[in-house]
Amino acid sequence: MRLILLGPPGAGKGTQAKMLDEKFRRPQVSTGNILRKSIQNGTEIGNRAKIFMDAGKLVPDDVVIGLIKERIVEEDCRAGFILDGFPRTIVQAERLTETLDEMDLSIDAVVDIEVEGEELVGRLTGRSTCIDCGAMFHEMSRPPLKASVCDSCEGELCQREDDKEDTIKKRLEVYEQETAPLKEYYRKQGNLKTVQGSGSVEDIFSRVCAVVS
Repeated sequence: MRLILLGPPGAGKGTQAKMLDEKFRRPQVSTGNILRKSIQNGTEIGNRAKIFMDAGKLVPDDVVIGLIKERIVEEDCRAGFILDGFPRTIVQAERLTETLDEMDLSIDAVVDIEVEGEELVGRLTGRSTCIDCGAMFHEMSRPPLKASVCDSCEGELCQREDDKEDTIKKRLEVYEQETAPLKEYYRKQGNLKTVQGSGSVEDIFSRVCAVVS
C-alpha cells in the first residue's frame, strides 16, 4: 500500500496518516519529519537541506525528493508508505512519479480529503502545536489534558503564525492555486479517490479506509 494524502490545510491529513500507519503498519512519511531527522542524523541530503534552511530559503524540490527517496528505501517502507504533505505542486508530482518509476514503484491511491473553507478556518484557528515534538491539539476536538502542555512530551503548546486567521486564508488561497490542480493530475493517472472530510475523525477514517482497502 503506497498512498498520497491530499487536502487543504486543516483537512486532517496528518491525523489520518497516523491512523492509517497504526492500522496497516505503513509508515507516515512527512516531509517535515524526515527533514528534521536527516538534519539531526547529519546525512548528506540533510546537510544540503540545512544550508538552504539556515539561509532562510525554501528547500529545492530535488533535495526534498532526495529526502523522500532516502526515507522510502528504509526497511519499514518496503511494504508501503503514506506520503503526507508532499507533493504540493504539479512539478513536485512529476518529479515524484519519475523517481518512483526509476525505483520500479508506483502510488496505489491518492486520497483527496475535501473540506469547506469556513470549516477549515474554524479548525485551524483553534489549533495549537507542541514546540518540542510537533504534536497537534485543538481546543474543541482534541484539547490537551493540561492547558498549554503537550500530552506526549510535556512540551509547551503554542499557536503557530500560520494558524492565525489572516495567514490561514492566505494558505488556503495558495493551496487552491498550487496544490488543488494535483487532483486533476492524479485523476488522469486513474488513482484519485475523494472522501468527504467533515464529521468525526473516526467517520473520516472509515471513509478513507473504504477507498484504500
